[in-house]
Order: sequence, then C-alpha cells, then structure tokens
Amino acid sequence: MLLSELKVKQAAVITKVNQKSTHHGATDIVASRLETLGFIPGTSVKVVAKGAFGGDPLLIQIGFTRFALRKIEAQKIEISPEGTLA
Repeated sequence: MLLSELKVKQAAVITKVNQKSTHHGATDIVASRLETLGFIPGTSVKVVAKGAFGGDPLLIQIGFTRFALRKIEAQKIEISPEGTLA
C-alpha cells in the first residue's frame, strides 16, 4: 500500500521508499530527500489531514513533526497499515 492511499487518522509503518527515477542510473532526488527527512523503513507515520479538493496535499505526521507532501511524493512511500503484517 502507498502512503497516498492511507486514510485520515489512520496509522501505518513505512516499509520502503521507492528510488525509481526516469534517468538511467540516476538517484531519485525526491526519494533521497524524503529519507533524509525521516521517511525510513520501520518508522510510524500517520495522515493528519488531506486537502479539500482532490486530497492534495497530505499532512503527514512522523513523531512530533508534520510534513505537507504532494500525492506524487507520498506515492514514493510504501507502507503497511498498523495491525497488519507486511
């Protein structure tokens, strides 16, 4: 499941940040930046709110820190909803 698919107030655990890039052999800069900010496997994450029109952007919480992510960015993060096994 992707972070962009998580419902508001639902918690999950990050399982993977996809490093797909359109350039051959190049690192996805957005995915690398997300990892630097704390979006790493094993971390608990929660969707606090979604934008009114189309659900973009998403307000994401990791610990006591909140981030506003576009759907395209949240789609790079694979998750496992809390209470389920990956």
